Amino acid sequence: MKISPRHRGFTLIEVLLVVVIIAILAGIVIIAVNPARQIAQTNNAQRDNDVRAILDSVHQYSIDNRGVLPATITATATVVGSGVGQIDICSVLVPTYISAMPYDPTATGAAYTDCTTYNTGYTIAVDANGRVTVAAPSAEVAQTISVTR
Repeated sequence: MKISPRHRGFTLIEVLLVVVIIAILAGIVIIAVNPARQIAQTNNAQRDNDVRAILDSVHQYSIDNRGVLPATITATATVVGSGVGQIDICSVLVPTYISAMPYDPTATGAAYTDCTTYNTGYTIAVDANGRVTVAAPSAEVAQTISVTR
C-alpha cells in the first residue's frame, strides 16, 4: 500500500498538543523540584506584610499622639512581645490601629493570643532622628526584611 504525500507528517494540532503537554510537565517538575524555596518565599511575603502592618500601626499611633511614639520603643532593636526583655506595644496598638498583632510564621515561640501573651518574632527600634525600623530577623532564603519610616 502506497502512502499518499498528504499523510507523511504530523498535523499542526498534533504538534501543538505535544508542546502543551511538555509545557505542563515542565511546570510540574519546576514546582516539584524546589518546594522548600516556594514555601520560604511565601513565608517571606507574609513577613514583609506583617512588618509593614506593625510599622503602619505605630505610625498611625504617632500621628494621633502628635508625633509621640509608644514609650517602650528603644534605640536597640528588640523583639516585640509581652515577655521579659521584649517591647510590649500591643496594648497601645490593638484594636485601635491593628486588629491583632501579626507574628512570624516560623519563628520559635512566635504566636498571638491576646495582649497579655504574645511574641511577634519581629524587632522594632527607633533611631536618633525618630525613624522607626521594624525587621524580620528570621527571614529565609538569605533575604533581609526591614522597613523604616
